[in-house]
Amino acid sequence: MDEILKTIGDAIGSIFGNPVVQLGFQVALAYLVLLWLAAAYWAFRDMQLRTENPIAPYFAAAAIIISLPLFPLAVFAYRIIRPQERIGEIYERNLAEEAMLAEIEAIRHCPSCDRRVDAEWIICPTCRTRLNRVCPNCTKLVGLDWSLCAWCGKDFERPELVGVQAPLVRAPVREALPEPAPRRVAPASLRSSVRATRSPSGGGPAAARNPDPLTES
Repeated sequence: MDEILKTIGDAIGSIFGNPVVQLGFQVALAYLVLLWLAAAYWAFRDMQLRTENPIAPYFAAAAIIISLPLFPLAVFAYRIIRPQERIGEIYERNLAEEAMLAEIEAIRHCPSCDRRVDAEWIICPTCRTRLNRVCPNCTKLVGLDWSLCAWCGKDFERPELVGVQAPLVRAPVREALPEPAPRRVAPASLRSSVRATRSPSGGGPAAARNPDPLTES
């Protein structure tokens, strides 16, 4: 029995002592080391593409390097706990959602009943809410909040003149006439004496020549 075991040991020793076998072991060992380093680098790059945290890629690579004897199990564990989506995929999904929301918002709805309406409708057929108006100049549809027409440039805020206003003609200024001088009134005693001289008893040539002494004065 001892001889059999010794024969087997000698055979195994001769096999391992063969230079070709030793070279094969060295190549396999170098391949495992290269695979180990490549797995650590792959984890580092993959984590950079999946997170914006600058420390997480180094942590993933260090975890694979530390678990040298069992680094395939470390790689398997990393694939389980890593983020499922890459940063680029997240950005693309967000852009697709924003584009979808923009398309939904681009579809015009009635401000009153929130029903879908056409861009060329003037009145909502459901709730009869006014949606657009017609430009009186070019007969195209314009928005209710437009201050002027985008096609013909008509200003809706400036009122149109119905007719041409006639120029104002100023009347000539008349010169003010001088006011008549106020008439002086004689005292009552003088008027009574004048009446006495005009009476028949006091009439004479002097009274005929001077009928009203107030006029001469």
